[in-house]
Amino acid sequence: LTKHQMLREELKQHFSLFPPNSPPMAILSSVLNALSCYYPELLEIQDEETFTEATARIMSKVRTIAAYSYRQQLGHHIEYPHPRKRYAENFLHMMFSQPHNEFEADPALVDALDLIFLLHADHEQNCSTSTVRMVGSSEANLFASVAAGVSALWGPLHGGANVAVVNMLETIRDENISVGDYVAQVKDKKAGIRLMGFGHRVYKNFDPRAKIIKKSCEKVLAKLHINDPLLDIAKELEAVALEDEYFIQRKLYPNVDFYSGVILRALGIPKEMFTVIFAIGRMPGWIAHWYEESKATKISRPRQIYTGSVQRTYQPLAERS
Repeated sequence: LTKHQMLREELKQHFSLFPPNSPPMAILSSVLNALSCYYPELLEIQDEETFTEATARIMSKVRTIAAYSYRQQLGHHIEYPHPRKRYAENFLHMMFSQPHNEFEADPALVDALDLIFLLHADHEQNCSTSTVRMVGSSEANLFASVAAGVSALWGPLHGGANVAVVNMLETIRDENISVGDYVAQVKDKKAGIRLMGFGHRVYKNFDPRAKIIKKSCEKVLAKLHINDPLLDIAKELEAVALEDEYFIQRKLYPNVDFYSGVILRALGIPKEMFTVIFAIGRMPGWIAHWYEESKATKISRPRQIYTGSVQRTYQPLAERS
């Protein structure tokens, strides 16, 4: 991964062509796709050696592209990766270093980011993973397939859940709403307010990843002596919801997104980069699914069930209003 972390000078020119304040996910998807133009020998993967080479390049370069996309949004110069820093540590270095002031991440921050990457590495057939598999089933190359996964993850209902959680917690704080009142609004269907970060399509009890991230969040904030009121609000929300029959009956428990936004804030990651962090972490899972799908021989072809009118009377065009 260290060997392949640099970007070619020609590829770096792509970043300067994006307008200021371009969404980092747009840049990430575009530049991942553009990698295919620079490594044509990796477009057709016929053996393990070629697959390993393509995987190493994508896994390494995705964090470099992500950090560059953030700096491009700010109008800052590009910071090169450091040859002697670990994977997550190097990402933080490229994100936050300034000229003549190299960012030295606290080991607790590096470990926390490592954990976030690990916990997001794979989670079966979600929207973005299914997208990668479907695109790959057409024999599209690995670069194009993971770029499609990034685009699917960009949707707020998929990759933006932890942003929604932080927005909810900030609303409770800024509007001075008590947790009890907010929970009451959530239970009132007429209010149209949702409790973000609760519930999961697969888990009908506590998301095991949420427990791990919560412990890490508390550890990081304590280590850095950060008193974040959002963590206090989140813990109070969790405690109230877990004792409320409304949420118990509906099997609504905290999921991985409930605390991940709080810990990313502690790491200094801005909200517009939350989904990018998700994409970096999910990359090995996407690649593994793509490789598994590449063994299949048929293109993916979903079926539809028609739910419209069974029979309609034809009306000549001249008689239509």
